[in-house]
Amino acid sequence: MSYDRALTIFSPDGHLFQVEYAQEAVRKGTCAVGICGKDSVILGVEKKAALKLQDSRTMRKIHRLDDHIFIASAGLVADARVLVDMARVECQNHRLTVEDPPSVEFITHYIASIQQRYTQSGGRRPFGISALIVGFDPDNTPKLFQTDPAGIYYQWKANAIGRNSQTVHEFLEKHYTADISEADGIKLAVKSLLEVVQTGAKNIEILVITQDGSRTPNMEEIEQVIRTIEAEKAEEAERKSSRRRPGASS
Repeated sequence: MSYDRALTIFSPDGHLFQVEYAQEAVRKGTCAVGICGKDSVILGVEKKAALKLQDSRTMRKIHRLDDHIFIASAGLVADARVLVDMARVECQNHRLTVEDPPSVEFITHYIASIQQRYTQSGGRRPFGISALIVGFDPDNTPKLFQTDPAGIYYQWKANAIGRNSQTVHEFLEKHYTADISEADGIKLAVKSLLEVVQTGAKNIEILVITQDGSRTPNMEEIEQVIRTIEAEKAEEAERKSSRRRPGASS
């Protein structure tokens, strides 16, 4: 029996192959990084290069769900658009019903519930995306969550999704600190994306969310960060080579 032909049938070893195929679609998507600092949250994404006649404004990887909540995804872009539209409606429903903005975890739970629902019913397929959901709660606490096609969600201090996400995740584990500032968070996001992006600032997009709102650094600011990173790398290489010289002469 082909257990990958039906979504609702488990294989003998306990796998739902369609869900695993959806997770593979995520691993082939462009990379996205989220970093939660002491007073800000940073989202960084790898942008695909726009064609010569294409309007780059229509190629969005980061979406606003509410005034204080944003989402970035890796995987199938069309699937992400559907979830974004549903989440935006739920944010407005929450404001209308409760008369308060939703928390980041509330809307993350809502998105994960939809993803899980699509793994349990015949005639459907799982959403082929993983999402990083970031923002500030009403008590001004920065939050970062991740969902996956199975409908699981976790809270993170820093995480990456998409292609080569394991490499980026290991890089973040080495360099992340809990009290990271906004400037250092931007630098860490750019630095981690440069592990997988070879074309520099033109294929990197950064979003900074603070208690006062959000902003998107322009290309000149990202290029300046990259120049700073390259200068630090050159200094580190020079320092290492100077350490070897005494040993080499002896």
